[in-house]
Amino acid sequence: MRYVVLMYGDESVWAEADEAARTETIAAHDRFSEVVRDHPGMSFAGGEALQTADTATTLRHEGGRSVVTDGPFAEATEQLGGFYLLDAPDLDAVMAAIEHLPSYYVLEVRPVDDSV
Repeated sequence: MRYVVLMYGDESVWAEADEAARTETIAAHDRFSEVVRDHPGMSFAGGEALQTADTATTLRHEGGRSVVTDGPFAEATEQLGGFYLLDAPDLDAVMAAIEHLPSYYVLEVRPVDDSV
């Protein structure tokens, strides 16, 4: 089954991080990657870091017309910063692996709907 892991966090944490904190964040992603690669039946199907939320373009449908605005859909203290797409045997395997990602993320895991 495929799962997407959405990583939300406060962009200012990264922007204000010193070199040691940035190195630890990258190391946490590396540990997560090792866990995924070493787990039988789990692999990466994709994933990317995203540019900051102020680079987003949002499309809303309002009153039968499309409205395009710059910036994220909603004001929030946590922004979507990236995602991983995993092939995994089950949710438990994904949950065990994401424990290795940096602790300042709020992580949302969803199964991919392959029926559409």
